[in-house]
Amino acid sequence: MGNNRMHVTDTDVIIVGAGPTGLMLAAELRLAGVRPLVLERAPHPRDIPKAGGIGGQILELLRYRGLLERCEAANTDPIPPPRFPFGGVHVDLTHLPDPPLHALPLPQHRLERVLGERVGELGAAIRRGHEVVAVSQDDATVTAQVRGPDGTYQVTARYLVGCDGGRSRIRDMAGIAFPGTTYPEVNRLVQVAVHDSVTVLDNGDLDVPGFGKVRAGFTQTERGMFANGSTTPGLLGLFTAEDESTEYDDDEPMTLTEFQDSVRRVLGADLPLGEPIRLSRFTFKDRLAERYRAGRILLAGDAAHLFPATGVAINAGMLDTVNLAWKLAADIDGWAPEGLLDTYHDERHLAGARTLLHTRAQVALRRGQDAAAEALRQVFQELLLDEKPLRRVGALIAGTDIRYPLPNANEHALTGTFAPDLPLYTDQGATSLAELMHTARPMLLVLADRPELLEIARDWQPRIEIHTARTDHRPADALLIRPDAHIAWAATVEEPIDTAAPALREALASWFGAPVETPVPAGQSR
Repeated sequence: MGNNRMHVTDTDVIIVGAGPTGLMLAAELRLAGVRPLVLERAPHPRDIPKAGGIGGQILELLRYRGLLERCEAANTDPIPPPRFPFGGVHVDLTHLPDPPLHALPLPQHRLERVLGERVGELGAAIRRGHEVVAVSQDDATVTAQVRGPDGTYQVTARYLVGCDGGRSRIRDMAGIAFPGTTYPEVNRLVQVAVHDSVTVLDNGDLDVPGFGKVRAGFTQTERGMFANGSTTPGLLGLFTAEDESTEYDDDEPMTLTEFQDSVRRVLGADLPLGEPIRLSRFTFKDRLAERYRAGRILLAGDAAHLFPATGVAINAGMLDTVNLAWKLAADIDGWAPEGLLDTYHDERHLAGARTLLHTRAQVALRRGQDAAAEALRQVFQELLLDEKPLRRVGALIAGTDIRYPLPNANEHALTGTFAPDLPLYTDQGATSLAELMHTARPMLLVLADRPELLEIARDWQPRIEIHTARTDHRPADALLIRPDAHIAWAATVEEPIDTAAPALREALASWFGAPVETPVPAGQSR
C-alpha cells in the first residue's frame, strides 16, 4: 500500500466539535503522528455544566495515557462512594472490595479544559468560532466549507470526523440515518447548598418545613420522579424527571426558579434551596447511527449515539476516539491492512448497542408508575443484593464487559478485551502496563521465555514496540496489544511454538499490515 500522505491536503484529519470527544480524538491522533485540525462553532469554551463527571472504562484509559492524575487534580469535590442510579433503583457497590465501576466528579467544562491543554501541548490546532457549513468528498480527500470570523474558507483533509453532538450537522450532511426514540421526559439536576430551614437527617432524609420528611433516594409520584442524595456535607444533590411537551435547547442554562417549579409539580412541595453549585437540564433520546462511516466522513460520540440514561455518554464517546485514532493514522501513514478502518464501525457500533441495551432497560424501570412497575423495581433492587448480578450490572454500566469480535477472539479468553494493568518487572526496573501505554503505541508484551515470538515481532519494528517483562500472575506468555489497549492476540501459557508462532504472525499482519521492509536485526534496536 502506498503512502497516502502523498496527497496534498491542508491537514490530515478535520475534527468538527471541541467537546470531550473531539478533544480526546485530537490528542490521540497527535500521539499517532497525525495532524488534526479541530473546528468548533462556539467562539468560546462553554461553562454550562452538562455532564457532572466521568466514570467507567474511560477512567482506566485516561490512566493508561497518563491523564487521570490531571483530571483528579482538576476535581474539587470529594470522590463519592461507588453508588450509582439505575432506572430508579441503586447499584450499591460500596461493600465490594474491588468495585467494577468508579466515578470522578469532574464537570464537563473542567474536563474539556484538561483535554484542551493536552491537545495544545501535543501541537494540535483548535479554531473556535469556525462552523462547518458544507462537506464534500472524493476518493482521496474530504473538503469542508467553513464560516469563520473573517469569512468563509475551505479546508481539505484525508478524513473528517463529526464530533458535533446529538444534533450533528455532519451526520446529516453525510446522509447517515439516526433512528431511535425521543422520550417526553425532562430531567433536571442541581447541586445546592443546604438551606437554613431544611434539616438533613442522619439517614440522608430531608425534613422540610411545612411538608415533612423527604426520604433519601428515589421517590416516584403520579407526576414524575424526585431524587435526593448527598455525598458532600452542606450540599444537596437533587433531581426531578417529568413528562413535558416543551422542547428545550440543552445549551440554554436552567435557572433555580425553573427547578423549584419542577419540584413543586413532581413532589407537591415547596423545597427551600440554598446557593446553587450546579444547574443542568437534559432530555433523553435513544438513537444509534446506522453506520459510523460514510466514505471519508466518520462519526464519534453523541453524533453516533444518544443514550436514555445519565453517566455513560462521555465514557462511550471518548472510547470511540481511542478506537478510531490509530486506525485513521494507519490508513494515512499507508500501512493499514485491508478493512482496518471498517473495524471502527464494527467494534464501536457493537459497544453502542450494548450501552443502549442497559440504558433502554433503565427506561423500562424508570418510567413505569403503576404497582407492577414498582414491583419490578423492588425485585430488581433485591437481585442487586447478590454479588454476582451486582458485579455484572456494574460492569455493564462501566462498559468493561465489552469484548470486540476479533477474527481470532475464540483462541484465548483475553483476546478482544481491554488489557488489564499488570505490574511488570524488567531489567530497567519496575513499571506497569499502564505506564507503557502512555505513548499509545501498539506493543508485543512477552512475559515468558519465548525467543521465537520476539524473533517474529522484530519484522514489525519499529511499527510496534516490543517489551519483555515478568509479572506476578502471568495471564499469558505474550500479549499483542493495540494502541486502544485492547488485546489483539494472546499466547496461551506454554503454547507450542508450532501453533503460537504462525498465530502471532497472522495477528500482526491482520492488525499492523505487512512486515516492515527493513526489520530490526536480532540483538539490535533502532
